[in-house]
Amino acid sequence: MYTVTVIPGDGIGPEVMEATLDILEASDLEFDFHEARAGYACYQETGNNLPHETLEMASNTDATLFGAVTSVPDQKTSSAIVTLRKELGLYANLRPIKSYPGVKSLYDDVDILIIRENSEGLYSGIEEVTSEGANALRVITRKASHRISRVAFEEAKNRGKTRVTAVHKANVLRKSDGVFRNSFWKVAEEYKEKDGYQDIAADELYVDAAAMFLVTDPHRFQVVVTTNLFGDILSDEGAGLVGGLGMAPSANIGDNNGLFEPVHGSAPDIAGKGVANPTAMVLSACLMLQFLGEHQEAFELEQALIKVLEEGTVLTPDLGGTSTTMEMAQAVKKYFKKS
Repeated sequence: MYTVTVIPGDGIGPEVMEATLDILEASDLEFDFHEARAGYACYQETGNNLPHETLEMASNTDATLFGAVTSVPDQKTSSAIVTLRKELGLYANLRPIKSYPGVKSLYDDVDILIIRENSEGLYSGIEEVTSEGANALRVITRKASHRISRVAFEEAKNRGKTRVTAVHKANVLRKSDGVFRNSFWKVAEEYKEKDGYQDIAADELYVDAAAMFLVTDPHRFQVVVTTNLFGDILSDEGAGLVGGLGMAPSANIGDNNGLFEPVHGSAPDIAGKGVANPTAMVLSACLMLQFLGEHQEAFELEQALIKVLEEGTVLTPDLGGTSTTMEMAQAVKKYFKKS
């Protein structure tokens, strides 16, 4: 049995979470789900957007499923998800960009994994107000850059990919991105000598060029590794190629923990209407199953979702359908259900 912390959050978070947990009930695996609170509603009621109990629970379960949270207006309060990533040591953010049959996409057969360094960069939260405005400190270390580069090559091997591309802006950010770039190439040389990695090529692009090629020639990318801010932006751009943020899952991975969440936010404009697309949350559950070593179960869940997308009869409005979140989830569950 796997113990899983469940953080529904705000807005459409509880809706897509409920739909996904309902699908997982059809699994052959046994789960013990423990619900925990985080987000703006929690902050309004308790004065804390991430209670200690939630952090403690997430630290001591096999994995965490996270819905979405609304940002707290108080600028002194850190984002709940950023704090979770930091406190749980979730230094690698894996964001697949994949086109699916039946979903309107700019390109077919897109299959990119963007790996974002999750622990530092401009998201380190080191900011100060000055008389002229504000300053933010961008932290790039060799340790974190080496670590995330190793993740990129290992994920490439595990996924049968043959190219890893480092994305940076070392021509302008010469010191900080210089550390990231040099670390990447040291790791690339290291992995070139390892069994099973000789066929994996390495290259690099400036982030502005990468942003252009992501739109004009996405098939040139297989695995992309980059710093925190660049990874956040590029993965959202990539989601636009394959149907939008409703199709974009993510995994936050550390040495001992994993947290899985859709890339989309809490979408308060459609919250409570029952029309949120559950796909990104379902695919995030697939990533959780892979993290737990249940690769066949992850494959079967993704295949069940693909069948629903291909049929095109039970889809939420953003996918061109008229179905509710739970109706689409039930359609996926029907195909995922084991005899």
